[in-house]
Order: sequence, then C-alpha cells, then structure tokens
Amino acid sequence: MIWVYRLLFLPALLVLAPYYLWRMRRRGGYGAGFMQRFGADPGLPPKTPGRPRVWLQAVSVGEMLAIAPILEALRRDGADVYLTTTTSTGHALARERYAGLVAGMGYFPLDAWPCVARAWRRVAPDLVILAEGERWPEHLHAAAARAVPVLNINARLSDRSFARLRKFPRAAALTFRGVTRLLAVSADDAERFITCGMPRGRVTVSGNIKLDVTIPRLGEDERARLRRELGLRDGDLVLLGSSTWPGEEAALVAAMREARSAGLRCSLLIVPRHAERRAAIEAELAATGLRHHFRSRGAAAGEVDVAVADTTGELRRLAQLGDVVFVGKSLPPHTEGQTPVEAAALGKPILFGAGMGNFRVIARDLLARGAAREVADAAALAAAARALLADPAARVELAAAAARWHGDNAGAAARTAAEINAALTRLR
Repeated sequence: MIWVYRLLFLPALLVLAPYYLWRMRRRGGYGAGFMQRFGADPGLPPKTPGRPRVWLQAVSVGEMLAIAPILEALRRDGADVYLTTTTSTGHALARERYAGLVAGMGYFPLDAWPCVARAWRRVAPDLVILAEGERWPEHLHAAAARAVPVLNINARLSDRSFARLRKFPRAAALTFRGVTRLLAVSADDAERFITCGMPRGRVTVSGNIKLDVTIPRLGEDERARLRRELGLRDGDLVLLGSSTWPGEEAALVAAMREARSAGLRCSLLIVPRHAERRAAIEAELAATGLRHHFRSRGAAAGEVDVAVADTTGELRRLAQLGDVVFVGKSLPPHTEGQTPVEAAALGKPILFGAGMGNFRVIARDLLARGAAREVADAAALAAAARALLADPAARVELAAAAARWHGDNAGAAARTAAEINAALTRLR
C-alpha cells in the first residue's frame, strides 16, 4: 500500500504546489529553513550517549502552545528534542518560547519518500511524538522500518476524517501503521480510532492537553493599556470574535449593530484565524462605514467601532477583554470549529455555531454543563449576543460554568507525560 501512496503523492504534490506556494508567500515567513521541507540538514548537534533523541511534530500555533508541559517533561526525563512544525507562525512561536528546551527546531519535511528518508538519516530519532492528526504515512513507514516507537498524543478524529477513514479502510491502515501508542483526547475519539482499525490495545484515553492551558491574567493597568492600543472605547462592552473565518466577521458586525440598536454600549474585537485575510476584512469593514483599526499597524490613533487583531499568538491576551466570546469557523458553511478552550479557561461567556466538528466533544460538554450557547446562524448569533450583553447575570452564570468545566478537565498533560516517560524507560 505504501507504494500506491508514493506513486500518488508526487503527482498530487505537483498539481497542488502552485496553490501551496502562493499561500506560503501570502502568509510569509517561510524563507528561512525552506529546504528543511525537502529533508535538508536541520543543524542538529551530534547525539549524546545516554540521551534519547525525540522528534516531536506539532503542526501550528495551537499545538505549539499546548505542548509546553510536554517539552518540560521531556527535559526532566533527559531527552534531546528535535521540534518541528508545518507553519511559519508555529515556527516563529517555537523559536520565541522553546529555544532553551530543545536541541533543535525546524520544518517538518514533505511526506515524499526522498524527503522523509533524507530527514530521517539526519535526525535519527529514537522516539517519535506526533501531536493530534499528524499521522503522515511515509513518516510512519520510516519509523516502522527502523523499529522506532511512535506516540500519537492528543489524538482526535473530526467528523469528516472519521467518515473518510471508514469509507477507505486501506487508507486508514496506512495512516495508523507505525503508531505504537495512541493517546486519544476522549473516549468518543478512542472508539472512532478503534472502529477505523487501530488495535484496541494500542489506544488509551489521556484527555486533551489543550485543556490544561494556564493563561497569565492581565492586570487592570495592562487591560486598560491594551484597550487603548486597540482603540476600544472606555466603558464599552466587548463582543469578541475568536479565530474567525470568512463570513463570520460580517455576522459579528451585524451582531454589534443589533446590540447598539438595543441601546447597549458595545464595541467589536475581531481576531481572524488567518492574519493574511486582512485585506478582505478591511474591504468589508470599509463598506460598513464603521471606524476600524488593524493591530498590525500599531496603536490606534483614537476610538474605533471595530478593532481587528491581525497578529499572531495574542489570542489569550486579547480574549481577556471580551465580555462575550464567539468561537469562529462554526457558522454555516463552516463545520469544523475553532477551539473554545481559551475562552473557557478565562471564564468567558461562550457562543458558537453548530459547526464544531473538530471540537464536538468539548462543545457537547460545554453545552451540557451550561457553559456555552449554540447559535444556528448569523441572525441567531446577533440575537444571542444582544441578549447576553444586556444581561450581566446571565454572563456571570455562563462564565462560572465555563471556568468550572475547565477546572474539572485538567490533568491530560500529566497523563501524557507519564506515557512518554514510560516509552523512554522502555528505550533505555
């Protein structure tokens, strides 16, 4: 089956390369280390006798933020870590936060046989750790061929991936081959993996390490300074759009206007999932006639109606300004959702659409605990946001439930670290 994958991968890569190169150029930051995607020398020091080398792949910013306790545990366990990512934003965050915790960092290679083989010769890991859905067939084949154990931590299956893998069981076998231990984020996800062919004995439920997030709280002076930088008017309630996708910015503008028409003092803070969408968002806002400011251009000159935080890695700080938080990628036609964990950890009233496929278990639990509300469409979002902004008691109730839910779901990072420690002990 791996030969079929190899034969199909390169033609598919050639067809898709123009789109991905355009997207990489649009996002920027990919110049340094670009050849590492083809397996070039990552600049790692020689292996240290007695210290296992661990190759940890975390795809982007969210995963990079979540693995902090895992990297700290690996350092305590005496491992040398080579940390890779796929996106330029994830790479920048890794360099900023983890330089002292790893032996080296770079970009994950393309999953083509020559690139993977070249990277494996240079990295020569003793243990591979893959975060979430980073189960690349060629990478896993290389691990199996070298008898290198692979841990898939924080593993989950979205509705779409589950449907695809059930429909194509041979593809499922290809993506699970080589995974020696899979740590699922929930019992529901564990059963999905088993249904798709992962041996039950290799699957355990560790919980979601993203739920162990600890967010430093801003002081009152910091909050006031951040509001001024964004141009948010003193005394206004803030409706926050967290990791928004196309169409959701317009829905949030309509929600803010409805709240204002009800006599509420309200401003809008948008944090788009992809900062490179700023031109499209600005065109939409210009058409509304509302005063707006983009954070990437520095501090706002004065008060605005809409602040757009088109920067990277600031969501945890910015979310602390929100009085009501809408979680993006969840209104039609979007179906996958973004994470509501940061908002819950901060004890914020949460709204999201029905399209929370990537976080279906979390969304279901939040709803069951009275810690969030689901909205069907843009009109329902406007109505729900207006109602919450007008009702301080309801906001307090939702916020308290969200904070309780977050506190009750801690411990995944410790369980994951224990599994990794056991794997390292077996290696030694």
